[in-house]
Amino acid sequence: MKTVMVRYKTSQAHAEANEALVRAVFDELRMRAPAGLRYASYRLADGVTFVHVATHATTGENPLTSVPAFKAFQKELKDRCVEQPVVTELSPIDSYGFVA
Repeated sequence: MKTVMVRYKTSQAHAEANEALVRAVFDELRMRAPAGLRYASYRLADGVTFVHVATHATTGENPLTSVPAFKAFQKELKDRCVEQPVVTELSPIDSYGFVA
């Protein structure tokens, strides 16, 4: 399994639209239910910083990349940002109640 965290900051003017695009991704994921994907998104207290955490199998394609709503979310992400996305690969140590 591969786990990545993506963190970025939008402008205040684009924060609500960004959240709406993120919610559309989750709506579509619930409809499609792609196997082997765990995905969470958070909006920090400043209201403009977003963090996404995704875990998927290391073999094959990331299931998110085939979801049309995710493609729409990514399409103009860089234009919505004042701090560009930073992708960090995570190595799990342990968790409680977070991952099955």
